[in-house]
Amino acid sequence: MSKPQNTTNQEGSYPFPPSYYPQPQSNDDEIDLRELFFALWRGKWIIILTTFVFAVGGVLFALSQPNTYKSQVLLTPTQSSGSGGLSGSLGSLAAFAGVSIGGGDKADPKVEALAVLQSRKFIETFIQKHDLLVPLMAIESWNEEANRVTYDADLYDSQLKEWVFDEGEGESLEPTLWEAHKEFKNIFSVSEDKENGMVTISIISKSPFIAQEWVTLMVEDINDWMKEKALSEAGSKIEYLQGQINRTQVVELQNMFYSLVEEQYKTQMLAEVEDEFVFKTIDPAVAPEEKDGPKRALICVLATLLGGMLGVAIVLVRFAFRKEEEPEERAQ
Repeated sequence: MSKPQNTTNQEGSYPFPPSYYPQPQSNDDEIDLRELFFALWRGKWIIILTTFVFAVGGVLFALSQPNTYKSQVLLTPTQSSGSGGLSGSLGSLAAFAGVSIGGGDKADPKVEALAVLQSRKFIETFIQKHDLLVPLMAIESWNEEANRVTYDADLYDSQLKEWVFDEGEGESLEPTLWEAHKEFKNIFSVSEDKENGMVTISIISKSPFIAQEWVTLMVEDINDWMKEKALSEAGSKIEYLQGQINRTQVVELQNMFYSLVEEQYKTQMLAEVEDEFVFKTIDPAVAPEEKDGPKRALICVLATLLGGMLGVAIVLVRFAFRKEEEPEERAQ
């Protein structure tokens, strides 16, 4: 009969090595809330100083920003812009005659107009047409008492009425249309009320009168743009239908084409007599008396909070480094 093996270890009477048993945990890595509190208290002057510096910087930055003003106009889609009856009649007659002229499922003019309003082509054309590059890109501030705008002298020479030439780069500082489009998108917005279909167009500028003028011009230009498009399309369809009339000798088809031509002449007539072809103004744009921005109080609060958080972070980082250095000093 075999004897039981001795499981005792040479270092003691335990059957397993000492490393097998749970070892007491060191308290060096534990976070003591009281230590953190005292560390923050000892570094209170760092926190106060950092908060104060950021608060003062936030106030100075907020005061240095010029006022901005928002002007907006409320629009409603016009009934005539839909041309639903004309388009439907034209499409059905054309389909019956075996002719496709693209009048069947026409997109909603309001949806198309909203897309055009925000398109690069329309905005760049708008900037060029009304010569808005200088007030858009170089305006610095607006004097309320004199009702005058001042321009950034580093970009535009208001006396010579030309853009500054950069000697170092060897080129003019005149912005490109690409840059002008990006800047205009930052100050321009379009929103639609899904419940009643009302459309609001707004523009922000450092001058309230510029904001009012540009919003009014935007409404006029989009109506003219869509009117010219409708007139051009109607003219092309009339020309096409008259060609079809000349090609056929069938009296019934000729009468059908004459009806289609008549519908297009009605579309032209409606477009020519309507100044507000797509959008009708419900609430016109006015020069705002109250500023829209900057939010100076919010800037100051955020700067103060950022300074406080940065001060606390500095104190906690210093506390963490000291905790790591203590065991090394003890070991030495």
